[in-house]
Amino acid sequence: MNLLKKLKHPLSTILFFTVSTGILLYVLVSLNTKLPIYNATDFNAKLVDVSMHGSLEKHTIANFNLVNQNNEKITQENYRNKIYIADFFFTRCPTICPIMANNMKKLQDEFLNEEDIMLLSISVTPEMDSVPVLKEYSKRHGAIAAKWNITTGDKKHIYNLARKSYFAVVDQGDGGFQDFIHTPNFTLIDKKRRIRGVYDGTDNKQLARLIADIKTLQNESP
Repeated sequence: MNLLKKLKHPLSTILFFTVSTGILLYVLVSLNTKLPIYNATDFNAKLVDVSMHGSLEKHTIANFNLVNQNNEKITQENYRNKIYIADFFFTRCPTICPIMANNMKKLQDEFLNEEDIMLLSISVTPEMDSVPVLKEYSKRHGAIAAKWNITTGDKKHIYNLARKSYFAVVDQGDGGFQDFIHTPNFTLIDKKRRIRGVYDGTDNKQLARLIADIKTLQNESP
């Protein structure tokens, strides 16, 4: 019995159009799904630098000046009109950082051919993580510099980024000699330098959610 004959029966007709409408609505909702845009007030106050408490301004990631594993200068210009995932790590970390690096590699592989998706890892022990050290680390984890910049830089600058731009750490500090931060966070940044999601970079379920959210972000209307 073909489809036209089936639709001669009222119940079949109703069922057909109900299912069709449901599928259409699902597609329309999916296409219009948008991720939230996070500002300072959306985070636990402990994650926000005290200087920014109560700020209602629209938050964007500050300009940065870093150096990658190939001794190349890395700034916001390298991430202009890019969606990217940022994390903070150190090469001698024996606990969460190897897991995070493996998961960043999975993200690199997942979006290898997507030119608008990039990765950014920032060392929290720049005094130890020199360019040669980062070069070896990047080789060990299969990082492609055009896709995944593994960076070092001035410690105070990096710690300001972690606390005032990415809201990545709970503890307060000044980026001095004794200051130290450690976080499993992967932070999703959109093409307008806004935070669109924060994920536990050591959790496979969170990684799957991040991948889905990146794809959602790609489909957002300009």
